[in-house]
Amino acid sequence: MLAHRRALSHDEWHASSLLAQQNLLSLEEYRQAACIALYSPAHKETDTADILTSAFMAGKRVLYPAVCGKELVLREVQGLEDLAQGSFGILEPCPVGVDHAATEADLIVVPGVAFDRCGHRIGYGKGFYDLFLSRTDRKGHLVGLCHDFQLIQGQIPAEGHDIRMEIIVTDKRIIRVVR
Repeated sequence: MLAHRRALSHDEWHASSLLAQQNLLSLEEYRQAACIALYSPAHKETDTADILTSAFMAGKRVLYPAVCGKELVLREVQGLEDLAQGSFGILEPCPVGVDHAATEADLIVVPGVAFDRCGHRIGYGKGFYDLFLSRTDRKGHLVGLCHDFQLIQGQIPAEGHDIRMEIIVTDKRIIRVVR
């Protein structure tokens, strides 16, 4: 998956990202959200810049993750200029600022290496998102955002601590996970 994603040309990545973001923006869960949590894409993960722009235009609060030690925290941003290179070379909110709980986000957009139709995901193996999302009494909807080829036909092996997505959004489809 990683090799396939990294092999995307800039134009392929951009076109796929644009369509996936449009699909996410069409969700009722997005429209109803007053506060959303996004991620900064790395290694040709699906871009989120258009979602950020749309959220600001709609008056939504936007939170981005930052790695602090072995934990993930959310911090509010006012624009892409609030992001700087952080852990693992990923853009994160500046190291100063107020940490926000996941309970504040009505919609949490989660990246991944691969997703299945049951809402399971494979990340980079560090467990930051699973740990973060399992420690909270969050109310927000979990949305996995990816390129369509990252949605596998089979089932990803899952463990008890793995957190399932409620919705998977790609450049070609929206899948609502049946629980």
